Amino acid sequence: MGEHSAEPDRGDREERRRRLTRRTLLAGGAAGAIGVGGFAARDTLSRWWWRYSGTETPREEGEVDHPGAEWIPASSANYRRASRPRDYAIDRVVIHMPEATYPITLRVFQDPGHGAAAHYVLRSDDGHVAQLARELDVAYHAGNRAFNERSIGIEHEGWADDPSYLTDVMYESSARLVAGICDRYGIPVDREHIVGHNEVPDVIRTCPGPHWDWDRYLELVAGAAG
Repeated sequence: MGEHSAEPDRGDREERRRRLTRRTLLAGGAAGAIGVGGFAARDTLSRWWWRYSGTETPREEGEVDHPGAEWIPASSANYRRASRPRDYAIDRVVIHMPEATYPITLRVFQDPGHGAAAHYVLRSDDGHVAQLARELDVAYHAGNRAFNERSIGIEHEGWADDPSYLTDVMYESSARLVAGICDRYGIPVDREHIVGHNEVPDVIRTCPGPHWDWDRYLELVAGAAG
């Protein structure tokens, strides 16, 4: 009778082991799933957290990105603080013509009610460069949010239908500016990456206009880039 009573005990022990093993596997699987989810979440965070860090990027008032540029800040309402290229890769330069003189262009970009500004403005008669927004930041110049985030905008004093403003000195100064930008961000010197405002998607503009000499300009940029 004792031997008979011992048999169910062994069966009970085997059943308990099977149940324990099953619970362990289920618990382990759940833990594994949680672990994978946790790693996935951390991976997602690691890929996206930097998009929101731009406002904390240290900078000095009056600091410029292009040697020799004059710091004339646009209204803070006309650009957005960022941390490019950390948060948004820079792979385009957009060429503009403001349909205005140099001083009026500066004044408009300093008006908080205007809602737009370029990073740089060039003067026609001597090629002088004013910087209005840091290249770190997203200036509202292209009329297209994605292009604003990926590009640097450069205004050239003058009117699209008046070639007299397209002076040699302004072309050359602009070419040096763009060569430096392309070097800083690894942007190819070609017409795919250096574009007119009229080529920005979903934007109806004529600037820089029919008189802008793209062949000459790209040759100057390539020469300045060395």
